[in-house]
Amino acid sequence: MLSSLSHIAAVITGLALLVWSADKFVEGAAAMARLLGVSIMIIGITIVGFGTSAPEIVVSIVAVMQGTPDLAIGNALGSNIANIGLILGVTAILAPIPIVTRLFKTEYPLLLLATAVMAWSLFDLTLDIVDGFALFGLLLLSLYHLVREHRRHPAEYAQEEHELEEMVHELKMSAAIGWLLLGLVVLVGSSKLLVWGASSIAQTFGVSELIIGLTIVALGTSLPELAASIASLKKGKPDLAIGNVIGSNLFNSLAVIGLPALFTTFSIDASARSRDLVVVVVLTLALLLLSRFPAAVPRHLTRIKGIFLFAAFVIYQLYLYYEVAVG
Repeated sequence: MLSSLSHIAAVITGLALLVWSADKFVEGAAAMARLLGVSIMIIGITIVGFGTSAPEIVVSIVAVMQGTPDLAIGNALGSNIANIGLILGVTAILAPIPIVTRLFKTEYPLLLLATAVMAWSLFDLTLDIVDGFALFGLLLLSLYHLVREHRRHPAEYAQEEHELEEMVHELKMSAAIGWLLLGLVVLVGSSKLLVWGASSIAQTFGVSELIIGLTIVALGTSLPELAASIASLKKGKPDLAIGNVIGSNLFNSLAVIGLPALFTTFSIDASARSRDLVVVVVLTLALLLLSRFPAAVPRHLTRIKGIFLFAAFVIYQLYLYYEVAVG
């Protein structure tokens, strides 16, 4: 009993430190980049984009290196499902989300391509260095494309850049480096604590590491995206939530799964392909269709659409619970 409680405490502590350290890491990196003269646009696409997925990325690398790859895959796929079903669903229920036309030209095509390449990489149930280079290479190309689009159409991204201007704190270089290093150290340490606690819970209760990754770990590492969406609602700008989720899912699909594969070859549970990957693909396509139709402009992710996304997430979680209970 005491052992189980210590494992649960490790997960809760790890998640809390993970979210805190990711925030400090982004704050330090963004401030340092600003002091070095890097544009707000580049900071937003690279540093902030990476930062919101930093918990998933570090947890996945640590999980794979510690011999629990299913925890890493569950984390990545579960986070994508939570971002669309839970975070966007709840945000749309609270306040309809306006859909800007440029999403269909840039962000949505990139997300669909990333999802397709991720599915191709996972299809043989093995991830190796070839898959790692394909996924991470596509991430670099995607970031380059986004930077180019920002430079070609600056007016379309003015609102996001204004938001980032407010976010980037004017720290001294020493303070920026300090927060960056502290955030990184705590990020790695808390990830190890989380992975240890989560894998121990899986062993204690006889639940697969994939299920733990899809539920506890995925929901916990999605907290930064949830916080960002809530913040956008408070500011009366719910449209920022969808861009944040698309960016996070892009990093999850390409970096969270791709980076561990650059370090080692590993196999994954077959149910990750037959069940969870299918849900990711279906929800991603559903988000595109719900955003595009009806064709009347301006388009919105309405409350009804939000209820649909959230219901899909709840049904998926109940199905996982049923599998655990029956199994």
